[in-house]
Amino acid sequence: MFLCLAYIGCKKSDVSSTTSTQNTDTPCIHGYSVGPTEIIEGQYIIAYNSGAVSPNTSDNQISSFGKSVLVRHQIKSSSLLRSFPGKQGGFIARLSKEELSRLQNDAAVSMIEPDRIIALGTTCFTVVAPWLITWNINTVGYGNGIGKVAWVIDSGIDFNNNELTVDTSRSRSFIDSLPSATDENGHGTHVAGIIGAKNNSFGVLGVASGATLVSLRVLDKDGIGTLSAIIEALAYVSTNAKAGDAVNLSLGEDGISDILDQQVKAIAAKGIFISIAAGNNSTQADKYSPARVNATNVYTVSAIDSTGKFANFSNYGKDVVDYAAPGVRILSTYLNNKYAIMSGTSMAAPHVTGLLLLKGNNITSSGTLVNDPDGNPVAIAHY
Repeated sequence: MFLCLAYIGCKKSDVSSTTSTQNTDTPCIHGYSVGPTEIIEGQYIIAYNSGAVSPNTSDNQISSFGKSVLVRHQIKSSSLLRSFPGKQGGFIARLSKEELSRLQNDAAVSMIEPDRIIALGTTCFTVVAPWLITWNINTVGYGNGIGKVAWVIDSGIDFNNNELTVDTSRSRSFIDSLPSATDENGHGTHVAGIIGAKNNSFGVLGVASGATLVSLRVLDKDGIGTLSAIIEALAYVSTNAKAGDAVNLSLGEDGISDILDQQVKAIAAKGIFISIAAGNNSTQADKYSPARVNATNVYTVSAIDSTGKFANFSNYGKDVVDYAAPGVRILSTYLNNKYAIMSGTSMAAPHVTGLLLLKGNNITSSGTLVNDPDGNPVAIAHY
């Protein structure tokens, strides 16, 4: 990993009149793992059938219900690690193969999947003065996001960043050993800045400038987390967000998870918008969850460079990808009030998250991307 950080600043009035001088050759990208997913041996995610538990059931009642499900199959209640609420709720548990077999026949259970490790891919990032890298905002536009709320499921957000309005009271960590939702990796803070960096006299500018950002931490300082943590974070959004809010998922499962997809659909059905990174595997996005989800209020996003060309690392797919957005050498906020340039569909998705906060389902476009691998050019998202 190459890292070069420095304190830098600019006047945001410069945004409308400047252009990028970037090199679009990007050997390193930032996104979720492109290698085989590592299964956590003996740990499972159990999803209830719809209606098995009331959406208004308290966290303690959810946990008690899960324990009762285990006990009626002669499984110790202590096997339950954590529960997640909502109409599509469930729990995470440690189970033997025999216990798993017994639990699969329970009438309250709809799906069981092995829990897995989720990891961000290789990253290269550096910093230049912000006034040289403003092409992304010129491409998608921006507006006043004050009063709008984005839920960022990622490595956390730096609570002390001067550019960001973070709602620390609603922020949560879903990593047992890390109770704080503040960012120690940088990825989540970078994503948050693209969504909502303030329109002030210094630094960078977010698409929905000044939006309130809720940090839902599922990745540690090394960018590693679990599938179950993402599902728990989504369940938290489902019970705490309101229609018109937006969720950013610049991560995902390196493969298919029906439970993860189900959580995304359940949230979207409540009128909450979700923007999802298409992934950085240079292949069809329909091979990955939750990028493959097609539903109202759900948007999967591919990446383009400053010339409008398809980023060669980005996933694609005419039946899955909804928009393209800037994802090559994007400057945004970083840890300790610094700034960093990163590339990946992780950077493309938050541009659309910001637009969803401003315009809902009425996002426009500024044309279509060039060199779409599937031959069906996707619209470039625009305010």
